[in-house]
Amino acid sequence: MNRAIGRAGAGITGLAVLCFAACMPARFDFGSYVACMFLAFGFLMMTAGFRAECPEERRAAGDLGMAFACVYAVLVLLVYFAQVTAVRLDALGGTAMGILDYRRFGLFFDYDLLGYGMMALSTVFTGLTVGAETKGGKALKRLLLVHGVFFLSCFFVPMLGVFSTDGPDWVGIVLLEFWCVYFLPIAVLAFVHFKKHEI
Repeated sequence: MNRAIGRAGAGITGLAVLCFAACMPARFDFGSYVACMFLAFGFLMMTAGFRAECPEERRAAGDLGMAFACVYAVLVLLVYFAQVTAVRLDALGGTAMGILDYRRFGLFFDYDLLGYGMMALSTVFTGLTVGAETKGGKALKRLLLVHGVFFLSCFFVPMLGVFSTDGPDWVGIVLLEFWCVYFLPIAVLAFVHFKKHEI
């Protein structure tokens, strides 16, 4: 059961990343938002799979990885559920819309970045639990650990107020596509990992 949940989570994560990568250049915001919600579901399942298999001496790291994954999921689900409901249906106006609308770089945009910062921390601690007996395991561990550098930008950049609606949106798309290219191999390697290992 543990292996199946981890493998299913890795599969959902990979498909969500692919959908997100396809929706962004097409400017299909609704699709991007839904993909990010399923990314949260998949990432939680995948992280739980890693937590289930970690040995006792790495349990604290596994617990932290799971805890940060939960914080990530709550934040991004709140952000993107607001985008596909209140924002898309134009149920609010004025100041409230400025806070909720992701595209206006307001509070919910900052919450989204904070969420992905928590995801980055989760991958660091999860990476500490992964055994590296094979080439694939070593690559997976390395990718998870290095992904932690995204925490710095996701956590601190919003405090600097550098985001603006005046800038070209293609810059953000390129950065997010780069993230997709980086994260997709994590999902693929995790899927292979759970397929090969009994938990």
